[in-house]
Amino acid sequence: MSGFENFGVPSDLADSVRMECGICWTCYDPAEGDAVAQIPAGTAFTALPEDWRCPTCDAPKSKFMAIEA
Repeated sequence: MSGFENFGVPSDLADSVRMECGICWTCYDPAEGDAVAQIPAGTAFTALPEDWRCPTCDAPKSKFMAIEA
């Protein structure tokens, strides 16, 4: 097993944390939301629907990593 495996979305993320896809490096910024999936601005990553996927490469939420501020 790789040391880079991600086993789910942490539930203790701050609402303003930006997340980056570990597959294609697309950023999810809560301040912007996701126009592709019609997610309104201000939606925290942890509040995204369970079936939400990366708008660029279709990776699941579990492949996203927090971006250091």
